[in-house]
Amino acid sequence: MTEPSGIVGMLAYAMGICAAIANVTAALWVWQRRSALNPAGPALCVALMMTAAMGIAIAATRPGDLSVMITESLRNMAFLLVVYRLFAGDGRHASVAPIRPVVLSLAFVESLQLSASLIVVRLPNAELALGPLFEFSTVVRLLLTVGVLVLVHNLYAGASRAARAFLRWPTIGIAALFAFDLNLYTIAYLSGGWPVEIYPLRSLAMIVMPAMIAIGASKGRETVRIKPSRAVTFQTFSLLVIGIYLVAMVGIAQWISYVGGDFAQLMELVFLTAASALALLVLPSKRLRGWLKVTLAKHFFQHRYDYREEWLRFTRTIGAGGAEALPLGERVIQAVADIPDCPAGLLLLPEDHGDLTLAARWNWPGIEVPATALPASSLGFFERETFIADLDDIRLGAHSENVRPLVPNWMIEAPQAWALVPLVHFERLVGMIVLARPAIVRKLDWEDFDLLRVVGQQLASYLAENSSQEALAEASHFDDFHRRIAFVMHDIKNLASQLSLLARNAEKHADKAEFRADMLVTLRNSADKLNALLARLGRYGRGAVDRLEPVPALAIVEKVAAHFAGNAQVSISELQNVTITANPDSLEQVLVHLVQNALDASASGTPVFLSLSAEGLNARFEVLDSGCGMSAEFVRHKLFKPFYSTKNGGFGIGAFEARELVRAMRGRLEVESREGLGSRFVVRIPLSAATEIYENIAEKEQRVA
Repeated sequence: MTEPSGIVGMLAYAMGICAAIANVTAALWVWQRRSALNPAGPALCVALMMTAAMGIAIAATRPGDLSVMITESLRNMAFLLVVYRLFAGDGRHASVAPIRPVVLSLAFVESLQLSASLIVVRLPNAELALGPLFEFSTVVRLLLTVGVLVLVHNLYAGASRAARAFLRWPTIGIAALFAFDLNLYTIAYLSGGWPVEIYPLRSLAMIVMPAMIAIGASKGRETVRIKPSRAVTFQTFSLLVIGIYLVAMVGIAQWISYVGGDFAQLMELVFLTAASALALLVLPSKRLRGWLKVTLAKHFFQHRYDYREEWLRFTRTIGAGGAEALPLGERVIQAVADIPDCPAGLLLLPEDHGDLTLAARWNWPGIEVPATALPASSLGFFERETFIADLDDIRLGAHSENVRPLVPNWMIEAPQAWALVPLVHFERLVGMIVLARPAIVRKLDWEDFDLLRVVGQQLASYLAENSSQEALAEASHFDDFHRRIAFVMHDIKNLASQLSLLARNAEKHADKAEFRADMLVTLRNSADKLNALLARLGRYGRGAVDRLEPVPALAIVEKVAAHFAGNAQVSISELQNVTITANPDSLEQVLVHLVQNALDASASGTPVFLSLSAEGLNARFEVLDSGCGMSAEFVRHKLFKPFYSTKNGGFGIGAFEARELVRAMRGRLEVESREGLGSRFVVRIPLSAATEIYENIAEKEQRVA
């Protein structure tokens, strides 16, 4: 039998003494509170004292000594009595028929071990019998430990909910003690001797066991919970998986070395190289981490989420600042997507008419989103119910027939779209988030819905506050703009009056007829331009047009085409002769501005298409280019904001004025754009035949207001 080294022997001595002290202390503690563990209290005190005696034997002798074997047999028989008395706590020792025979059988097996040990002690040459006694005792102890663990499992698994609060801690302590013994005896049986390097750790299990039993005897045992953080559990479990993988890899490599023949070493090196490469590829993967998190949350924790950690991460994501921080829209998506580990998402926010449009996208460049992502008519249900749509359930028809029509087809047809989360602030929908499918797909449950709903409400308040701040900033800009324009208008008005006076005087005092005629033309043109500019500046802030009248839309397109007659890039792709109700000058100004912007954004020689068609009750003017395009963030927050321009020396009011003019004509200006692909501007103006319908709708809205 292998003798322990000096350090191992000292460690075994120290831990054996500690185990003895811990068990004696626990026995005295339990004896004073034995009624809390009734009817197993007295038996537990005896078992703890026997364990203390075994700790002293371990400290005083070497591994496998007869004194250790004898005290261990007494300890094991005492714990068999403890387990039986714990079964008696809720009457199962009588109702479960096999319990008593199993306990008696295990006690008989242990008595054989005790008898063999006592017989060997009395032999004249006891040292010669230690080898056969070791093999016999190892097999007997393996049977006993397996039997005790099975009994402990059935004891706790079959207990009622009320009884489990009483049984939890004693069963944990007994299971820890005998689980260590099972591993110790298995290694001893396979190696043919005591593993002296890990033998001192046996006393560690003998220290843990009385601590668990002491907790079970305390008054506050129901409130005591061992709750490791999710991060610690995840990391520990990850290390366990890695350890199992490495052990399996080494075991297979050793097996190859035994059976591989002449090429054993080469095969072993090839296998280790391939297995290591596989580990480097698989173990760091997001998919494996996702599977581990789902498995741990499902089987190790009562709740799926660590709410403290989720809230801290949410706050960090939303509060991120600095030059490298994502825009607010993308941070909002990320804050929601991080909860169920979704890799991407979209943010949909309402535009002026109430329809939801794409405001931002996070890690999802490939999905096609129409200009109207979700119509206003579909939002009432999500707003009232704060309904979170599981798109997989909707695809399978799991929801009622009233829900399916509310979800647009582009979401259903996109296989990566997984969930639709509404953002509600004070019972008003301020946006929605579309989440992409996570790497490890699972079904959303009540805990997901609750957390996503609360986070959605919090994010809705952030978006509402940001919108209010932008509105205040815009109002401040307008106030400054109006103050400046007042001076400009005053100066221009004076100049226009002077030029008009000059023109009138020239009619009377010029000597030469030709000079007089040229001067009159020049001065009158200048006066007309200045008066037109004055009228245009006066419209800022009101978005008004002079008058609306029936106009042939084809004539307006022809004027715009004539304006760019010298530019071969502008191409008319489609023309339909329809009559609209609009202001021809204002509509021409809008289309010229859109075509000029398309030319500015396109490379030389790249075509810009202008088309006119009828669409329902509207005429559809479309300007299409394949230029640099714009991001959803820019379209949402900057394109139609006054005083922001990407052009050197620009005032940043062209797009804003175009949209205001279109609105004044009861129309709509829509934008679809992708960075690097181009932009599409669509102007919808009501047909003359539909003017009366729009006027009736406007009158009804005014009466309701």
